[in-house]
Amino acid sequence: MSATSRHAAYLFSVLAAALLFSACAGEPAPETDEQLVERARGIHERVITLDTHDDINVANFTEEKNYTMDLPTQITLPKMREGGLDVAWFVVYTGQGDLTDEGYAAAYENAISKFDAIHWLAEEKAPDEIELAYTSDDVRRIVADGKLVAMIGVENAYPVGLDLDNIALFHERGARYMSLSHNGHSQFSDSNTGERDDVWLHDGLSDLGRQAIAEMNRLGIMIDLSHPSKKANMETMALSKAPVIASHSSARALNDVSRNLDDEELMALKANGGVVQTVAFRSYVDSEKDAAYREAVDALRSEIAAGMGVELVASRRDLFEMSADDRAAYQERVAPVEEALQARMDEITAEPVGVADFVDHIDYMVELIGLEHVGISSDFDGGGGVDGWMDASDTFNVTLELVRRGYTEEEIGMLWSGNLLRVLDEVQAVAAGLQGE
Repeated sequence: MSATSRHAAYLFSVLAAALLFSACAGEPAPETDEQLVERARGIHERVITLDTHDDINVANFTEEKNYTMDLPTQITLPKMREGGLDVAWFVVYTGQGDLTDEGYAAAYENAISKFDAIHWLAEEKAPDEIELAYTSDDVRRIVADGKLVAMIGVENAYPVGLDLDNIALFHERGARYMSLSHNGHSQFSDSNTGERDDVWLHDGLSDLGRQAIAEMNRLGIMIDLSHPSKKANMETMALSKAPVIASHSSARALNDVSRNLDDEELMALKANGGVVQTVAFRSYVDSEKDAAYREAVDALRSEIAAGMGVELVASRRDLFEMSADDRAAYQERVAPVEEALQARMDEITAEPVGVADFVDHIDYMVELIGLEHVGISSDFDGGGGVDGWMDASDTFNVTLELVRRGYTEEEIGMLWSGNLLRVLDEVQAVAAGLQGE
């Protein structure tokens, strides 16, 4: 063999060896779906998962019926354990009523009953299972101790009445965020619902609302933008000396409803240093898709109810406007209908709003304002939930979808709790500074 032939043979052998080495030690094999799920479970167990909006009914905080039991509510302690949800913000919600002394008194009584219920659960009924947190350090300590965490938000400042000293009282009872209005204009702020008829009360904030913002800044209560009007929200962010939150809102650019935040509000929230807690409320995530699915389900439910001789309410609004006792009685009457409906759900061909649709909103807002300004909420027991995250026991599915989309463990930890707790820290630091002055 000539020198040239030997050289060619040598080069060929080197190339073959290189190709063989590359095949054996090159790029790792693609992650299987089972491996991805296992990796997601590890992430889910290590990060602190926090949901900023869970409504409560005081009827579920009694010795006979409470969250230590497997109630049909979307949030219970067993469901939190099953789904790996570490922190639930229980909400002191009051619907908007008349702006009168009588209205304020009734609203205050309602709010205090809910504060008392939350404290009873955490301090008397199940202190070994769940503990009330007031700071981010409390959250981390309680989770490290292996217990679930309760926190308190106030949905609608209406119960404060005209006495701003009540804000300090609510703070003392554990309130760490509060919205200035709900569905209906309050004494503090216009509501997003003014968009329905273009009727406004304050053209944004009232003078009392501006004073309330200063008082919440002073005390260390996060201001919640999820229900006031856009004009009120923009003024709030301009006035607040501390970052704000939207405790349960999604992106209006993806679904044009007044309860979502538009891009201008989101950019202002970014400049303010706040966080928007993306809400898994089906009609806020995708109204058209949800309406089509609801129509199909309602038709089947009506068919079943007619066959059983059960009369259904005309709309969900009618249900929400019932008293707690009337609602409970109605739900008991229709329970057989709902049971039969579940047995026939495979007849529904319309697709429900799901976790992937929900995470689309997270993706959009992360891209627009940055990951450090986005978080997660459910609005459970207040109408929230999407297919795949219909109660606290499904919480892992949100983490799984985030992993599928390429979010890292650090990023998932920020979305689930890190960003919200960072804002709470900053709000409380501002309060300490103001009190020092």
